[in-house]
Amino acid sequence: MSPLSPPLPRHDSALGRAGAAMLAVLALVSCASLDTSPINTPSSAIDAAPAPGLFADDEDGETLVGLTFSGGGTRAAAFSFGVLQAFAETEVPTASGPTRSLLDRVDFVSGVSGGSVTAAYFGLKGRAALDDFRERFLLKNAEEDLNTNPLNPATLAKVMGGGANDRSNLPRWLDRHLFDGATFRSILARRHPTVWINASDIANHTPFVFEPGTLRALCSDLADVPVADAVAASAAVPVIFAPVTLETYPDRCTYEMPRWVRWASEQAGAPALLKGYARALLAYRDTKQVRYLRLLDGGLTDNFGLAGLTIARAAADTPYAPLSPRQAARLKRALFLVVNSGRASDTEWTRTQTGPTVAPLLMAVVDTGIDASVRQGFDAFQLTLARWQQDLIEWRCRLSPAEVARWVGSTKGWNCRDVKFLSGEVAFDQLPEKKEKLQAIATRFVLPADEVDLLIQAGREATRRNPVVNGFLRTSTPPGAAARPVARLRKDEERPSGGLVKSN
Repeated sequence: MSPLSPPLPRHDSALGRAGAAMLAVLALVSCASLDTSPINTPSSAIDAAPAPGLFADDEDGETLVGLTFSGGGTRAAAFSFGVLQAFAETEVPTASGPTRSLLDRVDFVSGVSGGSVTAAYFGLKGRAALDDFRERFLLKNAEEDLNTNPLNPATLAKVMGGGANDRSNLPRWLDRHLFDGATFRSILARRHPTVWINASDIANHTPFVFEPGTLRALCSDLADVPVADAVAASAAVPVIFAPVTLETYPDRCTYEMPRWVRWASEQAGAPALLKGYARALLAYRDTKQVRYLRLLDGGLTDNFGLAGLTIARAAADTPYAPLSPRQAARLKRALFLVVNSGRASDTEWTRTQTGPTVAPLLMAVVDTGIDASVRQGFDAFQLTLARWQQDLIEWRCRLSPAEVARWVGSTKGWNCRDVKFLSGEVAFDQLPEKKEKLQAIATRFVLPADEVDLLIQAGREATRRNPVVNGFLRTSTPPGAAARPVARLRKDEERPSGGLVKSN
């Protein structure tokens, strides 16, 4: 507070005391300052830079594995970590002979909120992330630097200014304890897997994906963005966190808008998700509309981290994009797995005549919006995969023998229809014996060690039992090689449960 602030008057009445308290809060609000400095910087180096491919080529090329980690604080981070452990424990034969773990074959990871912590650390460290993520993050108190006391006038003042916590809180903690000052340059340098971190653009009401193409529209380079700041943006729950800021620099680079953007923004028949994203990109290029972006929790618009892939496919101008022609010709099996750490809402108030009070009412409103967007997003993604598979088959079957030889290396054994996309969900309800305990775990960035270990083990077990994962392993095994499912399925697990869907 400024030393020039006037002294507060004395009042003996309750109304006077309330007025004095209000004056104190207003004085604090006038003094409260939030760090709203942009997390990105301008770059002109993108003028001639080629747009990177979504999926890096590997030596096998016959499989594609994508994972998306939902939001849910440390609960989500631990459950998704268990899935990675199960992948690491699963050996898969390859076309060239030697086995590789399923973890090594992961090509793409998308993370939201708590799931973005796991996604980003895996992107930075690869397999080595399994060695210390539990100790460096899951068992730590990531809330120790947060302003969490709603009765503290200083916290209330920050809330009135935009959010109780800013860049000086969670991002700095993540930098010190986990990411060690890393920027996306380190993730991009690994090239495999591709990692997307998802937040929400609250001005344009669209998902915001931390990937090279999005930052190029701002005349910024994703490589220079601190990983901790992107993860914090993905986890920035409104009020608890102030929005994370990015600045647009449209005059700093020569940027060619993708061809689909103008079409999608003007055509009434364009998919709504694509249209909204196109209009956001156009706004980023016009400082009269947007000079500063404000990002909050990715779960507000896409709690599964699927929207970016749906948009990438909807914007594609070829039957195979965002794959390359070589990848599209060689591909045989693709697995897209959603790791859903969501929990049921607390609806105890539905059993009483009186309605919910303010706090549970606000939570119910947020949960309603998130759950509705999750269902719609997952359904849209399933339809996208089914159509993508069909488009891919039609394109492959039109290839000439010379084109097949060019992309595949040989026409021997070529089957243009031998490509299948499988998709599903790993969730708590697939572990009925543990579901109640898992659902009761809070959405926090600090959990007891026993709950952390329960979540990790649950992620491993749910993956081992998952029929879609096991189906992918069986059908992607090269001829003559022994299939190595994650676990033998019991009869009662043969049918997908808990919302699992297998396209075609």
